[in-house]
Amino acid sequence: MKPFTNFESRMVPLPLNNIDTDQIIPARFLKTTSKQGLDKQLFNDWRYDAAGNPNPEFIINKPESQGVQVLLAGDNFGCGSSREHAPWALTQWGFRAVISTSFADIFKQNSLKNSLLPIEVAADVHAELFAAPAGATVKIDLPNQTLTTPSGRVVTFPVDEFSKHCLVKGVDELGYILEQSPEIAAYEAAHPALINALA
Repeated sequence: MKPFTNFESRMVPLPLNNIDTDQIIPARFLKTTSKQGLDKQLFNDWRYDAAGNPNPEFIINKPESQGVQVLLAGDNFGCGSSREHAPWALTQWGFRAVISTSFADIFKQNSLKNSLLPIEVAADVHAELFAAPAGATVKIDLPNQTLTTPSGRVVTFPVDEFSKHCLVKGVDELGYILEQSPEIAAYEAAHPALINALA
């Protein structure tokens, strides 16, 4: 994982509530254990027509959406079944953060473990972002847990300290444990009898 750095980006607005993980990436694409190429199936059933041709009206197919790193979604984003492929597809497309008023718990945890930052905001902030002019940008500061809206309004968002540490450092749970190697070695050296008994 790469360290999560502060950034500024335009937003892709998707004003639909209750977007579930099967709409983010349909179940028929879950046979792979690789993240590579999942961006092509992101929002597949909205993004392509029955013949497999891109729908020019769907938001992420539009030229102005290319290179955008923030998805502005409706309420209750990521509901439905648990699948890591959902944040994988979003990050492979290039999204680094999703903004909503609420997220499904499992999707939120899967996102935090895969370098996708779920930013939960109040309803009035959410409405302000959707009302922003096309091309408006937001600034995201993870260490300080702040989102700066296009109007310059600075709001805070929740994220647990462990997830924030891992994102900022660019480590997963195993990487976090490996960071503690000196302390683990010191404990083992101080408790040889206990360690030998467990061996």
